Amino acid sequence: MMPQTPKAFQSGATMKLIHVTDPHLVQPGGSLYGLYPDARFAAFVDDVNRSHGDAELCLITGDLTDLGEAEAYDLFAGELDRLVMPWRVILGNHDSRKNFRARFPACPVDDDGFVQDVVETSVGTLVLLDTNEPGIAAGRLCERRCAWLGRQLAAMEGQVMIAMHHPPFDVGIPRLDQIGLQDQAAFAETVLPHRDRIRHIFFGHVHRPVSGSWQGIGFSTLRATAHQVALHFDVRESLPGSHEPPAYAIVLVRDDAVIVHSHDFLDASPRFDMAKYDTKPWPK
Repeated sequence: MMPQTPKAFQSGATMKLIHVTDPHLVQPGGSLYGLYPDARFAAFVDDVNRSHGDAELCLITGDLTDLGEAEAYDLFAGELDRLVMPWRVILGNHDSRKNFRARFPACPVDDDGFVQDVVETSVGTLVLLDTNEPGIAAGRLCERRCAWLGRQLAAMEGQVMIAMHHPPFDVGIPRLDQIGLQDQAAFAETVLPHRDRIRHIFFGHVHRPVSGSWQGIGFSTLRATAHQVALHFDVRESLPGSHEPPAYAIVLVRDDAVIVHSHDFLDASPRFDMAKYDTKPWPK
């Protein structure tokens, strides 16, 4: 299966990008923490196709499967086939690089076999990083991967966005920070000389909505389509989970802004017209 190519760079364009993360697919019909990851990811595909089929790209930032099983990648491939927009994926710590590459042999890799690539979009270049390190939950961007990133950034002109699974800095949740990117200093040393051109960093792994700026660079992540991490700033010996609702992000990238909307796509609460009940006049 070969990912499609998004539109070429267009000055002044607005790009709609869908960001979704951490499907954690298991074998078909299987459950995980009392939830059914396949049904939730299928519901995401249904919703995004229906509401945002005009998106230029769907970006999926890792932990595509929970155990890296071949059958789970088969299930994932079937859902990608249903997406109506082009897609790009990266690996997380729960993925198997070997099984992923066997199922997706057309997905680009670098010269060392890491699932890394650059994608030209209508608003600049998107760099996809592979932070998977077999046998550990934390992320790695080893010397070879950092060198590849450095070469890409040095060769590029114009605006850049970066996508990776592990956050490249601490997010303030102690247990998650223990399993974040282990090569934070090397990442910073590689990226910061180019910070004026880097618009945004997308990542997964956290299973929580988190956004802000790091060293002047905007970033965002969001809840998974699978289970979530409960919000605790003082728990260090465990990683509490939750069944908070899944989400995906609709990202609007313009020359002057990167705007990230988080959508709880399984929310079925009542809808109503607030303007109908507002006593103040609305602009025509």
